[in-house]
Amino acid sequence: MAAIDSHAGASGSFLRLLCVLRWVAVAGQALTIFIVTGPMQVALPQQPLWAGVAVLAVFNVYASWRSAQSRDARAPEQFLHLLADIVVLSWQVGWSGGLENPFSSLFLLPIALSILALPPAWIWTTAAASLLGFAVSVLAGRPLPHVHAAMGDTFNLHKLGMLVNFLISAVVLLVFFARLAALWRTRERELAALRERFARNEGIVALATHAASVAHELNTPLATLTLMVDEMSEPGATSPRPEDTTAMRQLIEQCRDRVRALAVPAHATASGAAHVNLEEVVDRWQLVRPTIELSRSGSIAGHERVDAAVGHLLQALLNNAADASESAGAKRVDLRLEAVGDTLAGEIRDYGPGFGKAAPLLPGTLFRTNKPDGLGIGLALSHATVERLGGELSMQEPVQGSGVRVTFKLPLTMAA
Repeated sequence: MAAIDSHAGASGSFLRLLCVLRWVAVAGQALTIFIVTGPMQVALPQQPLWAGVAVLAVFNVYASWRSAQSRDARAPEQFLHLLADIVVLSWQVGWSGGLENPFSSLFLLPIALSILALPPAWIWTTAAASLLGFAVSVLAGRPLPHVHAAMGDTFNLHKLGMLVNFLISAVVLLVFFARLAALWRTRERELAALRERFARNEGIVALATHAASVAHELNTPLATLTLMVDEMSEPGATSPRPEDTTAMRQLIEQCRDRVRALAVPAHATASGAAHVNLEEVVDRWQLVRPTIELSRSGSIAGHERVDAAVGHLLQALLNNAADASESAGAKRVDLRLEAVGDTLAGEIRDYGPGFGKAAPLLPGTLFRTNKPDGLGIGLALSHATVERLGGELSMQEPVQGSGVRVTFKLPLTMAA
C-alpha cells in the first residue's frame, strides 16, 4: 500500500511540475512574440503564434485542474501531457523559422523530463514524438524572414535566440534536477530509516516468537506436574514414590530452563547465535511425555546443533502429534529426522483422528484449536518459524491408517 501511495504521489507531483513549467512556457512565448514582432520588427505571422500560446494556456488550465483533482496519473496520461507540449512547440517553431529557429532544441526537454518520470516504453514513445515534431516543424516550417532592425541580420538574431534558448534550458534543467536530487536524498533517508526499522522489528518478532514458543512448551510439563500433584492430593493417596519425586524435580528443572531461555537477547535469537542440540530436545520431550511411545528413524549425525527456533518447532510439532494420538487412544508418535545434502528434513506422524476437511491445515492466526485445553498456537508458531527460517511446512494424510503426517524442510545454513 505504501508503494502505491508513493507512486501516486510521484505521478501527481510530476503533473504539477509540468503545469508550472507550462505556465513559464506560456509567459516566455508571449514575451518572445511581443518582443520579436514589436521592438525587433521581425515580420512573423502573429495570429498562428498567438493562437498557439492560447491553446497551451487553455490546456494548462485543464492540466492544473486535473493534477489538483487526483494524485494518481498513469504513464499514458503523463505522456499525453508531454505530447500536448510537443504539438504546441512544433506549431510555434514551424510558424517561426523551422530549422532556423534557435528554440528548436527545446524538443529535447520533453525527452529529458520523460526519462525521469516514465517507464522505458513511454520514454521511447516520447522521444519518437519529439523527433516527429521536430521533423514536421523543419520540413513544413516557414523560413525566418529577413531582418532589418537594430539587431542586424538574421544570423545575429539567431545567435541571440540561441543564447536565450540556452539560458531557458539551463534554468529548466537546473530547477528540475535540483528538485529531483532533493527527492532522491529524501527517499534515501526514508529507505535508511525503513531498513533500520525492519532490522529492529526482525529482532522483536524473533524474540516474540521465541517467547511464545517457550510459553507453548511450558504448557505440557506444567500440565503433567498438575496431574501428578492432583493424584497425590486424592484421599487415601500413598506417599510419593522416589521415581515420581525425581520426575517432578526434572520437570520443574525443565520449566526453570525454559524460563531462563526467555532471557536470550533478541539479537542473538534473530542472528541464530542461540543454538540447541536436537538430540537433547528430543530427550527433554520424552521426559515430559513419558507415556508416549516415540518411534525414531533417520540420521542427523554431524548436524545436531541447530538454531533454537528449530528446537521450538520440533517440540511444538511433537506435542501436537502426541495430543492427537492420545485423543484417539493411541500413545504413539513417529519421528524421522534426516540431513539430506544441505537440507534438514523432518516428518512427525500422529495416530489421531486426522484433520477435518473443512479445517485449515496451516492456520494463519493464533488461538485456533480443537483441543478443549489447548492454547491454539502450536501450528501457527510452527508455520511462522519455518517461514522465518526460509523452509517449507506441509501436512498430508498417511498412506495407511489414521492420523496426520507433518513434514518440514529447512536449509542447514539456517538451521545450524
